[in-house]
Amino acid sequence: MGKTAKKLKSALQSTQSRLHNKSQTKAKDAARATVAKAKAKSYSRPKVNKGKGKERPMDDHFIFPFLPGDAILLIGEGNFSFARALVAYIEEHWQSDQAQSWRICATSYDPEEDCFSKYSDAESIVAQLRATENVEVRFCVDATKLQSTFKERKWDRVAWNFPHTGSGVTDLDRNVRGNQELVLKFLKSVKSVLRSGNMPERQGGKGKRLALKDVDDDSGSDMDQDAENALTNVFTCRGTVLITLRNVPPYTLWDIPRLAKKPPPPASSTAQSNPKYRQLRSFPFQRDVWAKYGYSHRMTKGERGMGGLATTGVGGEDRTWEFCLQDD
Repeated sequence: MGKTAKKLKSALQSTQSRLHNKSQTKAKDAARATVAKAKAKSYSRPKVNKGKGKERPMDDHFIFPFLPGDAILLIGEGNFSFARALVAYIEEHWQSDQAQSWRICATSYDPEEDCFSKYSDAESIVAQLRATENVEVRFCVDATKLQSTFKERKWDRVAWNFPHTGSGVTDLDRNVRGNQELVLKFLKSVKSVLRSGNMPERQGGKGKRLALKDVDDDSGSDMDQDAENALTNVFTCRGTVLITLRNVPPYTLWDIPRLAKKPPPPASSTAQSNPKYRQLRSFPFQRDVWAKYGYSHRMTKGERGMGGLATTGVGGEDRTWEFCLQDD
């Protein structure tokens, strides 16, 4: 076979491969859109407190950053009380069919025995979670090596509340650098497990995404086409990362938004570059509200001081930043 024929054959194979990949991408996009449309059609409003029973009203100022049908990965759960609170909130404020659409995987870096030793309430909480439908508990999950743990699994929301190395380094500069490196490694790792999709809209100053509780009226009638289209767009968005941290020194020195949006270059020319994220919003993490549903904060090192309960920082607020991957 002559050189010209070989080049033509190679060009033909390249074109066929490109068309095949394009066709597969279109098929995946169409399937995702179909699922999103079905979610939008089946969407039911959060339950509204009528003053009966023990149900608490939804706080208009409380931002619940998850959507019906989300696959949620919780990193570094400590005593797993945030997972417990998340399940309790969903079960109380959403209709049963909608509540069952969530899938939650709560993880800990520690082995199971070490976790139960560090946090006295962890064993009972884990037992409760394991008895809950659509909730998975996993141990020995490294936030910097998520791709090796979850392989092909993809997530709509990956949340890490109060990340910390737990090293106990007293030198402030070393402590900050160590935790920045941890966050950067996490952001590089989580890229491979986020669901692909459309770019979400940047959020306003109050941190609210689409007002899900307002897409339908109280009459029980079907939602209009605009509302259905809006929900469909939301459900086709790419996965997001939520990082919660104390918004007081020394944690503000970590500069989480800059690490995500403008990460430093790799240490060497052969190292993989850090992915860039787009900040969608930031909002207060209302620890007092989550506590009503069973959340109790614990430090990475476990229970120590303050009568066995840990504290982090003085004054200020807890804050959550939500990011999605930027387009290449």
